[in-house]
Formats: sequence, structure tokens, C-alpha cells
Amino acid sequence: MSVQRAVLDAALEIIAVDGPDAVSMREVARRAGISHQAPYHHFSDRAGIFAAIAAEGYATLADEFRVVMADSAHPSRACFAAYVRVATSHPGHFRVMFRADLCGIESHPATTAAADAGFAELLRMVERTTGRPADAAESFTWASLMWSTAHGFATLLIDGSLAHKLPAGLTMERHIDDVIDLMGEMVDRQAAAMGLAPER
Repeated sequence: MSVQRAVLDAALEIIAVDGPDAVSMREVARRAGISHQAPYHHFSDRAGIFAAIAAEGYATLADEFRVVMADSAHPSRACFAAYVRVATSHPGHFRVMFRADLCGIESHPATTAAADAGFAELLRMVERTTGRPADAAESFTWASLMWSTAHGFATLLIDGSLAHKLPAGLTMERHIDDVIDLMGEMVDRQAAAMGLAPER
């Protein structure tokens, strides 16, 4: 394993357990089993570590969107499920990706490019859901609605807020499937109500 990979993995471990505020160059080095100066050979500061983590997270999300849209007849449902899956399986990435105060996306070109690629896949999903190219304002409205819904649900899942509210007899797995199905149905119904024909 490279030193760079060891640094990122150590930071992700810290973030997943204790949150991003617990990350320091010294603690990352200790967890990775390397010298205190070793992380600085690859990252100038902890913002650089966060930026690399965010770039990985966005790339993973974009890849997942591409895979599920290639195989699914219901792109909105498939991408909603993919978003939740990425968030819950990569909580360290997810806790950093949308925190501009941590990773300074705009000052890290690779992270900006990865974030833009992820959003481009989201817009492509909108186009498939509506069945036609939409103007910029309409596409952004659909994308914002779907993104904020998926993001809010994923955040509740990884923060554990929903786990304590489940009714007796309802498993979290069943609940996640039910929410994904409902979201997909609502999106498809809205598209139909607007006279749009989702691509199948």
C-alpha cells in the first residue's frame, strides 16, 4: 500500500468514527503507522486530504450512476438507491464531499472535476426520467429535488436518526426499499402529470 493510500484510509477511518473535525496530520500519521512528516509529502495540509477524499467519493458516485442507468428501466429509482448505497457504504467520504469548508472544492481542480462529473450524471438521469432534453432551469429544478431528497434520506441513515424511530417489526432494509420505491413512483407520476414520457 502506498503512503498516500495509507494516509487517506487512516483519515477515512477517523472520519467514519469520530467525524472530520477529529482529523489532524499528526493523528492521520499515527493511525497510518508512518512518520509525522510523511503525510506532508503528499498533502500540504488536511484540506488536501479532505479534497482527495471528496474526489474519490464523487468519482464513486458518478461510476455508480453510470452502472445503474445502463441496466435500469427506472433511472430515478436506480440512482436514488445508488446514492443511498454509496453514502451508507462510504460514510467517511460522504461526510466530507459536501463540506466546502473542509475540502475547499473550488481550490482543488481534481475535486471540482470529480464533483462536476457526478452532477453531469445526475443531469443525465433527469433527461432519462423526463424522456427528453430539458432546458437548464428545468433540469436544475429536477436535479435539485432528487438530489436533496436522496441526500437528506442518506444523511438520516448514516447519522442513525432513523434507526431509533422504526416501528416494531419494520427492518431498516425494508424501510430503505420502501422509501426508494415511493420516491421513484412519485418522480414517475410527476413526469407523467407533466406530459413527459420517461425513457425506458
